Amino acid sequence: MSKIRKTVAGFLLALFPAVSLAQTAPRDVPARSIPVPTDVSPQMAAIIGAPLRAEWNVLPKSGEEWRARADAGAVATAKIVDGMAERLHVKIESGVTDGVKVFTLTPDVIPPENQNRLLVHVHGGCYLLNPGKAGLVDAVLLAGFGHFKVLAADYRMPPDAYFPAALDDAMTVYKAAIKMTNPKNIGVFGMSAGGALTLEMMLRAKLEGLPMPAAIAPGTPMADATKVGDSFQTNELVDNVLVSRDGFCDAATVFYAHGHDLKDPLISPIYGDMHGFPPAILTTGTRDLLLSNTVRTHRKLREAGVEASLQVYDGQAHAEFARDDTAPENAEAFHEIAAFFDAHLGK
Repeated sequence: MSKIRKTVAGFLLALFPAVSLAQTAPRDVPARSIPVPTDVSPQMAAIIGAPLRAEWNVLPKSGEEWRARADAGAVATAKIVDGMAERLHVKIESGVTDGVKVFTLTPDVIPPENQNRLLVHVHGGCYLLNPGKAGLVDAVLLAGFGHFKVLAADYRMPPDAYFPAALDDAMTVYKAAIKMTNPKNIGVFGMSAGGALTLEMMLRAKLEGLPMPAAIAPGTPMADATKVGDSFQTNELVDNVLVSRDGFCDAATVFYAHGHDLKDPLISPIYGDMHGFPPAILTTGTRDLLLSNTVRTHRKLREAGVEASLQVYDGQAHAEFARDDTAPENAEAFHEIAAFFDAHLGK
């Protein structure tokens, strides 16, 4: 042991004489009630204070059951998307790009500096949820608050297709985008599974020798499907969206992987080589089950020499920065992301 390490070890032992530096043990935490933060908006307080997601521990066992669950949830979410689009003055058009279903989102006003810019979006939903228009919540928010045109991939999901179908479809849309627009004027974003797919797309682009976009915004990315990370423990039953590391989102990801190794960087991009990635902005909240996924990804990017910004919102659980366009915290989050793209995309 070096002299410095011996000194540090001696200092820690002096502070904590009952703890062996060679051993670790779990920390027992008594049951407690966690109040809603008092310094958030009324809209965000309602979101944070909502009960745990219904049926978070009801795990479908077949593709048909997953599809039924996705379709049931999509109806209500699509109505939310329509309301957001109307309030934020964003037009949504469906189409097909090289065989992949897509949506094009166009704000009523596109400023001159954004006329030649394009954002590519990949939706969240644990690789199995939010089909169709239901996957466009964050796309509408960024198109509306940032005044960018957005091309959103409505990728295939089980039981129609398994890993790597979502990534394949996202890459098809990205390849089409770089034919339409200079890659220096393109950004890629998504949250949750969409955040992971954003990172996976960069890994695939490197493998295929494709040009990188100018910037990316992986929001609360599912960067490690192996459930490594402190917040999988500390925020269990605190996050009212994902709720548990052993809940529906883990089951959905395993179903999507279809027996494939969950540590594959194209499923868990935290294990990939992030050297050469474009500048990135990551977003999470203090109650997010994927808080550790997000901060570990931020550190992985910084260790690779990538410019990376991290915004963490107080009290928010998984992806609650994209729940309500009338919440000032949500507007702030997407204005930050839009400003990041504006600073890095060419004109």
